[in-house]
Amino acid sequence: AFRNREARLLRKRKNMDASELAMQLKISPITAELLLARGADTPESARAFLYAGYEDLSDPFEIPDMREAAARIRRACEAGESVVIFGDYDADGISSVSIFYQYLTDRGANAHWYVPEREEGYGLNTDAVEYIADTYLPDLIVTCDCGVSSHDEVEYIKDLGIEVIVTDHHELPELLPDCLVVNPKRGNNPATAMLCGAGVVFKVVEAAEGREYVKRFLDIAAIATVADSVPLLGENRDIVTEGLKLINARPRSCFSALLGKAAEGVTAQNLAFTIAPRINASGRMECGKESVDLLVERDINEALRRARHIDTYNEQRKGIDRQMTDEANLIVNRLESQSHQSSIVLYDEHWKKGVVGIVASRLTEIYFRPTVVITREGDLATGSARSVAGFDIY
Repeated sequence: AFRNREARLLRKRKNMDASELAMQLKISPITAELLLARGADTPESARAFLYAGYEDLSDPFEIPDMREAAARIRRACEAGESVVIFGDYDADGISSVSIFYQYLTDRGANAHWYVPEREEGYGLNTDAVEYIADTYLPDLIVTCDCGVSSHDEVEYIKDLGIEVIVTDHHELPELLPDCLVVNPKRGNNPATAMLCGAGVVFKVVEAAEGREYVKRFLDIAAIATVADSVPLLGENRDIVTEGLKLINARPRSCFSALLGKAAEGVTAQNLAFTIAPRINASGRMECGKESVDLLVERDINEALRRARHIDTYNEQRKGIDRQMTDEANLIVNRLESQSHQSSIVLYDEHWKKGVVGIVASRLTEIYFRPTVVITREGDLATGSARSVAGFDIY
């Protein structure tokens, strides 16, 4: 009875709030109810949700270390220094690298990029650093979508006499690298706290060159934002809204090649189900370098050739994805017949490392439980974890 009374009071409060919200924004009560259900419970947040756009972007200098990082990057461009961008092999990391590389080359830096193969593992590693140092003789290394947990690797880079700037969006460890660390989770602005890696790079370029200049990268930042499954609220919503406008008005060669006949009237669904899986596919099956090459390609014929190659990776990925998901489901169903489990942890040494994250996501959606899917790579077991709302698997 108590719970029923509380539920009635909550509904009454929400109805009153919805009526007031509808009146203030001149929208229907049903739209107001939906906004409240999505957490837009003030006129300001509801207006930002409905009318997201470029004007609502926040000041990039609110993010700690941003001013110093932007100044150092500008100096590198003006002096033509050797700058190496170190990224990640997923769609967010690949997008981050492509934005930063195009910016640096446009502004005169001697720019190079490095995306590790999946076998190297996530984030900075000393073998890659040695290769970068010997090959490019960099004055500065900038990480994109990784690096916030790489304290020891950053120390190694500094011992080689190379400066480091970390740009990342992942959870903060207890010990940050001893360098400039641009990560919105260090700040106090909820609008930017959930930016993806490419969103952080977008803000770095905005800080270095201004809002008018950085507009040209909204399309790539939008794809990364959708691909990385960050909440489409706050600044993320502004980036995707404006990025879609740019893709529909002036699509890059790479997007025209990836979308084909679907290149007109592009929506967030096209980004999520057509572009993002293809950009991800090369990193899952072979190496993310090919997707970076595609994103920075300006010639449409070369872009088409690269897109066809990446499509073959995507078809391979889909076949392996289906097979692994079917095998995982059989295991879960067999375990379910024995006892009720509150989480799912599966291992098969033959599963492909690049696809375990997709399988974990599918199982989490099907069974609504925290899920870990593990495979074997050499002497190590490696896997991916996914969770449900309300349970912090990190």
